[in-house]
Amino acid sequence: MQNRKTWKTTFQAFWYILPLFIIIGVFNIYPIIKSFAMAFYNDYNIFTGETSGYGLTSFETLFSDQEFAESLMNTFVYVLFVTPLSIVISLAISILLNNVNFLKPLFQSIYFLPFVTSTVAISIVWRWLYHSNYGLINYLLGIFGIDSINWLTNPDWAMPAAIIMAIWKSLGFNILLFLVGLNNISKTYYDAARIDGANAWQRFTNVTVPLLGPTIFLVSILSIINNFKVFDEIYALFNGQPGPSNSTITVVYYLYKKFYTEFDYGVASASGIVLFLIIFVITLIQLWMNKRFVHYR
Repeated sequence: MQNRKTWKTTFQAFWYILPLFIIIGVFNIYPIIKSFAMAFYNDYNIFTGETSGYGLTSFETLFSDQEFAESLMNTFVYVLFVTPLSIVISLAISILLNNVNFLKPLFQSIYFLPFVTSTVAISIVWRWLYHSNYGLINYLLGIFGIDSINWLTNPDWAMPAAIIMAIWKSLGFNILLFLVGLNNISKTYYDAARIDGANAWQRFTNVTVPLLGPTIFLVSILSIINNFKVFDEIYALFNGQPGPSNSTITVVYYLYKKFYTEFDYGVASASGIVLFLIIFVITLIQLWMNKRFVHYR
């Protein structure tokens, strides 16, 4: 190995990474630039590449579309419920798993399975669970004297059904990250807290949560970004439809509908830019909160 950098070694390294640059440029950078430009086309023909001009027509159409407003509202509702509930539940399960020694790897594998399982396969199972007449969930509700719920056909219950499935599906990855964070906390902190007379809840709030802050921040920022981009779960659970009466339509589903069904490429690109700006602003807020409130050892 040469310690000194020369033009020859630099040129050789450039040729090694050139194929990767080409792939990234063709499949990542160029589509991003093209989609950004398409949002400002007034009239665009994707087959010929011709456009009548540039302007903000697509954004004007987007913000006057009631369906986009509904998709934006549904997306925020989805994120506000799935993100905190999945974090709280996965944190509780990871703490329990961290204190279990018997068959611990088996339980970790079981909880991680939903994350590596196909969304379509998971949706098929959950469609059976949500079945109005033969579903396991309605059967359990009937034991307690609760009438059957039309989870997948009632607009009032379609979004809760999607939220429940999404929380269950996201537990595995979150639990894995929390277990890594918990294992990095030294036992001496807990021993010192016990000597000072702290009970289990006090040890959790004063030791576990502060020292697990970086992991909680990582899980929260990944969860928010992924939940804002939700599409597969909605598409698969409701058999290619945005729920009954568009009750579960999201921004990404709206983008998909405009691009692949209505061939309104400008509005579809504009909705993608709006979603990017929303995620970008929320991420900046999270980064500011991370610097202000999260403790790093």
